[in-house]
Amino acid sequence: MSDYAPPDTPLDVIHEDHEIVVVNKPSGLLSVPGKGPHLADCLIARVQEVFPTALLVHRLDRDTSGVMVFALTPHAQRHLGLQFEKRQVKKIYVARVEGRLEPKTGTVDLPLIVDWPNRPLQKVCHETGKPAQTDWRVQRHGNGETRVRLFPKTGRSHQLRVHMLALGHVILGDPLYAEGEAREQERLMLHSEELRLRHPDGGEGMKFRAKAPF
Repeated sequence: MSDYAPPDTPLDVIHEDHEIVVVNKPSGLLSVPGKGPHLADCLIARVQEVFPTALLVHRLDRDTSGVMVFALTPHAQRHLGLQFEKRQVKKIYVARVEGRLEPKTGTVDLPLIVDWPNRPLQKVCHETGKPAQTDWRVQRHGNGETRVRLFPKTGRSHQLRVHMLALGHVILGDPLYAEGEAREQERLMLHSEELRLRHPDGGEGMKFRAKAPF
């Protein structure tokens, strides 16, 4: 990550109240700081400049964009953390993948684990992998690619990226898993479009969306 050059874009706040703040993360920005001062610029640092009490609940990969929620109180962090842990948070992603993905809908159920010699890459492993499931729904085909909505049921590292790769339809622009032409995009074509969760104060169901920029 020595070439880390995060985008210099203003903070895009989708929602804020007394317990939570929801933002639209740009592609190319770390969710949390990496090791060393050159990796200090990250989304939580930018959020804390505006909302000093902001606390981490979940994260998105550096190259993934889209909806992220932060807690503004320890209570909200615990409440949201449990929702993620119990898989009560509904997540919807949009991706552009290589080739023609068929059928129109389906489920990938393949266990994942870190590929130690090649970390941070992950891999499918039926012996030691942790359970991981992703549903998909094709939106449209064209120009040798497919636009697809992805619904992860679990939250493993690189889950959507490795599951699409395992189907033979790598996500376009993926700097880790794509090769050749599929890799030659201006960014990773993966976006967290929607989060559905219960508000930490009262439990009301809420839905937050950010349109994919591609």
